[in-house]
Amino acid sequence: MARIYKSNKKTDIDSLNKKRCIMLAEYIIETNGTVREAATVFGISKSTVHKDVTEKLFKTDKELYKEVRKVLQKNKEERHLRGGQATKKKYEAKHKAMTV
Repeated sequence: MARIYKSNKKTDIDSLNKKRCIMLAEYIIETNGTVREAATVFGISKSTVHKDVTEKLFKTDKELYKEVRKVLQKNKEERHLRGGQATKKKYEAKHKAMTV
């Protein structure tokens, strides 16, 4: 009777998670992208991206983690500027629609 060997699903999933963490990190570094942009591109939630590139990536690749942290910190520092630009654009469009 032949023995059936089952793959270790936990190991397979861990391997996929590590690959995803690295792919997310590389995307964020290459594009100077935000967590939200990465989530949209990869089709996963912002929470998952954030957890992957902070907690899981730290355990997987510390050097890559440091690079991602720099990009995320820069994005955080610029966040209020992007918000201001979006608000300005919103009210300019509203004003323009009212005058036409």
